Amino acid sequence: MILAPIEPGRVQALRDLLSSMNVAPGRADANNALLPFGRFDVIHFSRLVILDDPTVNDIEIYGVARRSYPLYLAVLADVDGSADDFLARLVRDCAKGLRTIFSYCQPPPGDDLAAWMEKYRADPAANYINWRGRTVRQLREEAALATYLSQKRTELIGKPPSEVHRTLRSHVDKEISAGRLHLTSELATPISWKLGNLANLIGVPLVLLLLSPFLLLYLPFFIVLLRSKERRDPEICPPPESAHAAKLSSIEDYYVANQFSAMGTLKPGLFRRSTIAFVLWLLDYTARHIYYRGHLARVSTIHFARWVFLDQKQRLFFASNYDGSLDSYMDDFINKVAFGLNVVFSNGVGYPRSNWLVLGGAKNEQKFKYFIRRHELATEVWYSAHPGLTASDLERNTRIRQGMEAALSDEETREWLALL
Repeated sequence: MILAPIEPGRVQALRDLLSSMNVAPGRADANNALLPFGRFDVIHFSRLVILDDPTVNDIEIYGVARRSYPLYLAVLADVDGSADDFLARLVRDCAKGLRTIFSYCQPPPGDDLAAWMEKYRADPAANYINWRGRTVRQLREEAALATYLSQKRTELIGKPPSEVHRTLRSHVDKEISAGRLHLTSELATPISWKLGNLANLIGVPLVLLLLSPFLLLYLPFFIVLLRSKERRDPEICPPPESAHAAKLSSIEDYYVANQFSAMGTLKPGLFRRSTIAFVLWLLDYTARHIYYRGHLARVSTIHFARWVFLDQKQRLFFASNYDGSLDSYMDDFINKVAFGLNVVFSNGVGYPRSNWLVLGGAKNEQKFKYFIRRHELATEVWYSAHPGLTASDLERNTRIRQGMEAALSDEETREWLALL
């Protein structure tokens, strides 16, 4: 994610430029002249969004003067492999387009575009990946395989399962030999990444263990402070303005997946900033080591999500790519993991009143939905490498490939054929 301040007075001109990258409002032309996303076989999703917070004045309800923040241009992508390698390739292949886009920022890039982008790189406080290790190439190859097998399956109806499996596998081998299907072997994970992941796996619990005496001592004070603040925290949950809601609706529901971008101000004081920093630290850990195979808690419709602090942790930006409509997305969370929404977003100004950090809040469904819609941003440019495939489809296609390549019992073969 690159996060750069926009030069005052040039916001509308930048919006017009970003609009030229689309085939329709919010939907990127994969081969646009500035950032041809489709030429990169490692981008799952990408977006460009102007961070113009419509709720920036809400902080005044606490008697705190509104701070003057710059408007930012955020350029972010969910990619395979190393972020450093991707940035290097992006600069090499799209320098002219990047310079055109970032010329609206202050300061614009100098001679060293890569160094400028690195300076404005914003790492997430927490990051979620639906299925770690599944590459763009893999999902495209597996989608093609699933389509091919489904078509061939109809020719073999009525035959014994083992014969169907054997015949289909023979067909696939011939298609691969002829170059009409591809099933690329999984690349080895770099040892440096494995070591870093292992260090994180061990290090976070170790830090928590070392801090546990202090955390236990702090817990009663935390509870008293929390309840004191929760009882007094004001709610700001009016219905969103009709023009804002219409603009958001105009870029949604064209594909089976949607994008979501939102931002807001954190409640004033060190208590709330330290609370959400700790929560996101733990969330990042669980997403990295527990929820990396198709589910975030009990929610399985999210492809990628990230939480990014802005302006010395005064504000928070959230971006996700998910399946279905926004209403179904919110309902999924409200019904399954409302406590997870509360523990993060109740630290934001105006959130529906929560209790004990995890109760209430999102359970007030209408207020929560109004709150979310007010904080949502209209993403100027959004690209998806697989607009017709849900997270469930991607998992199914992976299972189809695994079953095609494996030796199966009759019962396992029947279950595999049911996937087709």
